[in-house]
Amino acid sequence: MATHLSHPHRRPALLRQAVKIRRRRVRDLQDPPPQTTQEVQVQSHHFSSEERDLLYEEALYTVLHRLGQPEPNHVKEASELLRYLQEAFQVQPEEHQQMLQRVGELEKPIFCLKATVKQAKGILGKDVSGFSDPYCLLGIIEQGAGIAEGSPVSRRRQKAVVKHTIPEEQTHRTQVKNQTLNPVWDETFVLEFEDITNASFHLDMWDLDTVESVRQKLGELTDLHGLRRIFKEARKDKGQDDFLGNVVLRLQDLRCRQDQWYPLEPCTETYPDRGQCHLQFQFIHKRRATVASRSQPSYTVHFHLLQQLVSHEVTQHQAGSASWDASLSPQGATILFLHATQKDLSDFHQSMAQWLGYSPPHQSLEFPSSCLLHPITSMEYQWIQGRLRAEQREELAASFTSLLTYGLSLIRKFRSVFPLSVSDSPSRLQSLLRVLVQMCKTKAFGELCPDSAPLSQLVSEALRTGTVEWFHLMQQHHQPMVQGILEAGKALLSLVQDVMGDLYQCRHTWNKIFHNVLKIDLFSVAFLELQWLVAKRVQDHTAEAGKLVSPDMGEILFQLYVSLKEISQLGPGPSSSNGVLALDGFHRWFQPAIPSWLQKTYSVALERVQRAVRMDSLVPLGELTKHSTSAVDLSTCFAQISHTARQLDWPDPEEAFMITVKFVEDTCRLALVYCSLIKARARELSTGQKDQGQAANMLCVVVNNMEQLRLIIDKLPTQLAWEALEQRVGAVLEQGQLHNTLHAQLQGTLAGLGHEIRTGVRTLAEQLEVGIATHIQKLIGVKESVLPEDAILPLMKFLEVKLRYMNTNLVQENFSSLLTLLWTHTLTVLVEVASSQRSSLLASSRLKAALQNLEICFHAEGCGLPPEALHTATFQALQRDLELQSASSRELIQKYFCSRIQQQAETTSEQLGAVTIKASYRASEQKLRVELLSASSLLPLDSNGSSDPFVQLTLEPRHEFPELAPRETQKHKKELHPLFDETFEFLVPAEPCQKDWACLLLTVLDHDTLGADDLEGEAFLPLCRVPGLTGCEEPGEAPQTRLPLTYPAPNGDPILQLLDSRKGDREAQAFVKLRRQRAKQASQHAPRPAQ
Repeated sequence: MATHLSHPHRRPALLRQAVKIRRRRVRDLQDPPPQTTQEVQVQSHHFSSEERDLLYEEALYTVLHRLGQPEPNHVKEASELLRYLQEAFQVQPEEHQQMLQRVGELEKPIFCLKATVKQAKGILGKDVSGFSDPYCLLGIIEQGAGIAEGSPVSRRRQKAVVKHTIPEEQTHRTQVKNQTLNPVWDETFVLEFEDITNASFHLDMWDLDTVESVRQKLGELTDLHGLRRIFKEARKDKGQDDFLGNVVLRLQDLRCRQDQWYPLEPCTETYPDRGQCHLQFQFIHKRRATVASRSQPSYTVHFHLLQQLVSHEVTQHQAGSASWDASLSPQGATILFLHATQKDLSDFHQSMAQWLGYSPPHQSLEFPSSCLLHPITSMEYQWIQGRLRAEQREELAASFTSLLTYGLSLIRKFRSVFPLSVSDSPSRLQSLLRVLVQMCKTKAFGELCPDSAPLSQLVSEALRTGTVEWFHLMQQHHQPMVQGILEAGKALLSLVQDVMGDLYQCRHTWNKIFHNVLKIDLFSVAFLELQWLVAKRVQDHTAEAGKLVSPDMGEILFQLYVSLKEISQLGPGPSSSNGVLALDGFHRWFQPAIPSWLQKTYSVALERVQRAVRMDSLVPLGELTKHSTSAVDLSTCFAQISHTARQLDWPDPEEAFMITVKFVEDTCRLALVYCSLIKARARELSTGQKDQGQAANMLCVVVNNMEQLRLIIDKLPTQLAWEALEQRVGAVLEQGQLHNTLHAQLQGTLAGLGHEIRTGVRTLAEQLEVGIATHIQKLIGVKESVLPEDAILPLMKFLEVKLRYMNTNLVQENFSSLLTLLWTHTLTVLVEVASSQRSSLLASSRLKAALQNLEICFHAEGCGLPPEALHTATFQALQRDLELQSASSRELIQKYFCSRIQQQAETTSEQLGAVTIKASYRASEQKLRVELLSASSLLPLDSNGSSDPFVQLTLEPRHEFPELAPRETQKHKKELHPLFDETFEFLVPAEPCQKDWACLLLTVLDHDTLGADDLEGEAFLPLCRVPGLTGCEEPGEAPQTRLPLTYPAPNGDPILQLLDSRKGDREAQAFVKLRRQRAKQASQHAPRPAQ
């Protein structure tokens, strides 16, 4: 059946008949102001019996006429909400049933759906331009209206559900938004309905079409789709609107408040995706039948209901001995939400009711201030000047003033109200400050409390006042029960320590909160107030104490000094108080007490040292800790002295120097006293001790303790900060005075300790030296059949046992000193024995093996003495001697020729003359070919000023070439530069020639007819360097070699001396005889110095 809406020319009449309520009109829509009932004062939570009954009726009515699905966190069952209300209003069961029955008989309200069409996005473009001109038609269809449920028509999707089924006077329409696919309306409509179970919300979206000419449409044409739309519209009636989509929702599926995007449903499957529409819903009541709703503003009723529920929640938590966290129970939150929604109470009025409902109890109950932050912030966002009545403005202003006064009182007493012993105190204080800051910067506070001073100024003043009040309170708390200067000092010390603790809390905890929220430096405020109060009382007390300070009073004054020093160091600096601080120069108040402090420090330290030594049993503390208990106590004692010196840290440079001198003097004195006491303790424990090992153990502990003491004393410059002191006193002391005083005293003490340590280590070393000497002497007497490696085993086992014992019982420094002493002694013994056994090859071999193994033992793979400490001059000389003494005669001869070859290589002077030769070796023939070319610059050995030279050629050592006889050149008469030009060939294998000591000895002699030939000089050619012996290839033309002549050593060669001592060795004796003959000849014809 067609309706009037199907005729386009009737549309203006429908627009005039539509009931439209825009959001801005609904926002201001409130119940009329009361005519007779006055507002209840915000401070009152106690209602009369009549007021309570009316409020109870209002709450029951709200629950009974609840609409919509419950919110996720709200209570669903009505019975639970009714039971909660009965408890909250303290209504008896009979009375509750009567009230419930009476409310149930009241007339139902008019149920309304407050629908807001916010916007749409992604809708279809129906016009030629590709856009649409959308508008919406909306209304509520109840079962039985228009289309019967279950009919074939209702099962089909209808294009014009709203147009065809809802009467015109119940149809609502939005504005038309031209040429858009994302329209924004933000229009609100109130739709009435009777039964929520049979009602559904319908919204149709249409594209408005106006009558246009084809030319106009072609002008808007942009693509082929637009042309297709023109042909499609040609088949429609002129001015017929296009359907864009619809939204159909059952009211019983909606929540009490809902805000959601809904898809636009199509009527066919041609365009299934037609975009989305943003809708907001709220179920509200009209014409509620309760007396409170008819006689009082909605805000007032809601505010009173909130007060009643808050009072009940607080009572419930107090009964359970638990503090309220300012959050309503789910039942209370559900009832307040339903009431505000049904009454269509604006967000602003809900926030104001919450603010006024929570603010007064917050001032008398302990619950978080954060509950006030949301309502005050919400009021600020929605504040509109003039929207409140005069009574409400007065209530709000009074709440602001009351909360500000209360907050400042808490801030003034924040130390006791927010104790740090309670973990959430900082967060609670921060919440309070944030609420006050948010409140004071709102437009409402500025308009309602225009004369209020800035919050930062008020808080700063409250902090100053509160700090002074706290100090006087603490002063009364520490007031001594017995009058006297000593008791007064103890009380003052406790007060100052409390002040210091408070300043630390202000700096590290509270200052962050006040600075972050209000940009207030709480620490500076507190410090500047407290330092004046503390300074006055300490100065008065030190003046009363006088110059004669007893030990007990001196201890109290020292603690006072340290506390004031710490407080002064905490200070923000002179700039915060125009450069004037009451604690400036406070150290002068304590000058008379300095001698007492120094004497007390020394006396206590001396007593601790004496007690530590008396209790010491001289047993190491452990495997890694090799000193005893007294060394630990001594370290603690000296650390306490250094700590006292650092605590004192006297500001005056010259006086600070004298105090440091006294500390160093006392510490050094204590160190020497300890040395005497610990040695006496060792003698006391060793008396009657039969076990010598136990006595050695105690001696090791004593030495270790002294070494530990030396390390402690060595750290004094660092512990007493000499470097910083030297910089401070540089301007008041003469240059070098500090070094001459402090360093000289320290070095003297260290030297004394070093002497004591060396004496102890020497005593331990002497106990081992006898055993080492005995075992070395026994080496010589071992049978000849015993190998050297086996002969030295007793010595090595002895050292292994003793050194392991010493290493276990001595610290590393003392063990190294012991090793050094033992090594020096061992070398001395070895030198003596080696000298006495010089001619014994067997003894020398054993001594050599002993020296090698002792070196390894004392080095201990890097854990013993370092190589530079082992390889002393004595060790190196002994090593060389034993190396020679343990060698065989032939090995000595080989070493002799090695040394002469080295001498030849190092000789560059031709003072004795030179010989020129060519030498080569042919491996294929095993022949050594020597061409003796000439000699030059020979010494004139005859009386006629000339010589008769000839050259003797031998291959040395003779035991390597036993079958080769010496060769000689012809003799040249009266010639100092003879030309020999003779060739000699030696048939010899290559192997012996390639040894390092193999050489060609060229002996140049002066022939004498009547006597023995005279020696002109000797030259040594190493055979291993001869061409043909250095490689595999046959040599070519041999190069000339010029060899300066040399003489044997004039003072006697040690190798020859060793060979000479072996009287039973013929080969050695023959070699020595020939070499000494040459040496004798050389000494007779020593070269004359150049003219």
